[in-house]
Amino acid sequence: MKLLARISAALCLLCTAATAAPRYDVVVVGGTPGGITAAISAAREGMNVLLLERTSHIGGLPANGLGATDITTRGATAGLFLEFVGRNRQYYEQTYGPASRQLADCSDGYHFEPSVAEKTFLAMLEECGDRVTILLERQFDSDPANVTMDGGKVLSVKILNRQTGNTEEYEARVFIDATYEGDLAAAANIPYRIGREGRAEYGEPCAGRIYRHWGVQFGRGEKSSYNGFEGYESEGTTYLGDNAVQAYNYRLCLTSDKSARVPIRKPANYNREEYASMVEDVLQCRNTGVTPDWPGDPKGIARVTNMVKLPNGKTDANNQHMAFISTDLPEENWPWPTATWEWRDNFARRLRDYTLGLLWFAQHDKALPASFRKECLRWGLSADEYADNDHFPRQVYVREGRRMKGTYFFTANDAIAVAPGQRPPIHRESITSSHYALDSHACHKREEGRVHLDGFFGYESVPYTIPFGVMVPEKVENLLFPVPVSGSHVGFSTMRMEPCWMALGQAAGIAAAQAVRSALPVQELPVSAIQDELLKVGASLIYFKDVTPSSPDFAMVQKMALAGYIPEWEARLGDAPTAAELETFRSLSGMEIPSGLATRKEILQFIYDRL
Repeated sequence: MKLLARISAALCLLCTAATAAPRYDVVVVGGTPGGITAAISAAREGMNVLLLERTSHIGGLPANGLGATDITTRGATAGLFLEFVGRNRQYYEQTYGPASRQLADCSDGYHFEPSVAEKTFLAMLEECGDRVTILLERQFDSDPANVTMDGGKVLSVKILNRQTGNTEEYEARVFIDATYEGDLAAAANIPYRIGREGRAEYGEPCAGRIYRHWGVQFGRGEKSSYNGFEGYESEGTTYLGDNAVQAYNYRLCLTSDKSARVPIRKPANYNREEYASMVEDVLQCRNTGVTPDWPGDPKGIARVTNMVKLPNGKTDANNQHMAFISTDLPEENWPWPTATWEWRDNFARRLRDYTLGLLWFAQHDKALPASFRKECLRWGLSADEYADNDHFPRQVYVREGRRMKGTYFFTANDAIAVAPGQRPPIHRESITSSHYALDSHACHKREEGRVHLDGFFGYESVPYTIPFGVMVPEKVENLLFPVPVSGSHVGFSTMRMEPCWMALGQAAGIAAAQAVRSALPVQELPVSAIQDELLKVGASLIYFKDVTPSSPDFAMVQKMALAGYIPEWEARLGDAPTAAELETFRSLSGMEIPSGLATRKEILQFIYDRL
């Protein structure tokens, strides 16, 4: 591809460049989806952008097994994320045909193979032309010595070229930390949080140490009361904060297609004792749910890893939440957010061996029922994914790293309806809407005598708005962090999904461009101008059921809703306003509404044009 040729050319140019640090308008650290959309949106605004990625591939988790998009309400997040989804769908339709099984299995582009996600991202970057330079195998080590500061501004960053071992330095007018860990922001001395807040701090559901059956994660089952809080938690729950980090895993791309399947190999340091308790779990149908029966009575591999169908007979294989032992490896990942890359690489190898050992055990250990083993043996790694990494994902699923301190701190209360049927609080400075449940994986391994895993929860949210301040530091003038955003453990647990990160990245790229053009600190940028530009390119600031980005009234409805004129889920533009609604419009605008305006659309447009 032309883009890869440009990457190679950039590498050669840097090898022969003078000692002066190359200067860009925007430097993005982290080739995650959030980093990619930040680079694309800044480039589309005319900026000269450098995108630095530690590995040999861009794309983060969608290019490493997370092919079943984590979004609850489709349409809640738009912009570059929807462009990515649409291009995925287009790929399957053009490659396999409009009546193909692959097109049906891609679920309108929301389900995709890892290699297709990487192709889509590369194509989107390719269209930016020379405005985006991508350098692979570039490692940022989170050390203040690798950031040159002048008062409250970042002047340059030092990067390790993993291919040559040399240190490279890059200058920019604005920097964006799109790492899953928050490495750049931490090195720039921005405060952060790690671990879990206690429930008393923000009054959040699911905060602190909690034990829940998986079957009651979303409010089903018997209520109980512990430590004065009524909920669905069980004995052992304290709601106290700690330093625990939710578990990481690999999102595996598995297949049962014999012609495209690579058998699971037993890792060299296999330790059977790590998996032995699975035997009784299988024999007795033990699980973390409320009943002894598994929903749908899954057999074989479905008791080991949860799988969602992807095109071409592949799956996104995630942790099986009903299992006491699955692909998550709690506790051992706790140091990751602030660890060196040497430690992280060692853990990544440990997690890989653990995961392969788990699958090997399920397929071959004679203590397990023969029928169970036979079912598990049907599955293997996909032969045409990760060919340069023995068909195993290249990146650990880092669900939560550092959570940086921004000018706004997002909690669970920002994502939960203020009353049944209503929205959460509406943020006037919203730069995206999004929707996924409050969701955390286990923080501890299985404990003797307990029928839950500490830290697992899912709690219903509704589509919410996210203010610009979650990615804006309080003091550093030219740095944004759209991935390691500001929030509590529970609040972050919904923002951490890739669609949301992609939307935040898009907003960061636009904000960076406006900061470059205006020479203003990011804290002083007029958020309304960022919002206007986002709306021009089809991003969504607040979700509506009846007005989509393709509507000619979309921008008007978005801005009027954020100003408080349309608090409901539907804009109902064709309806006549009630007397109470008319009074609200008058009160908020301070205007007299002409009597000839009959519909909500006409009145809202009249006010919008004059604000």
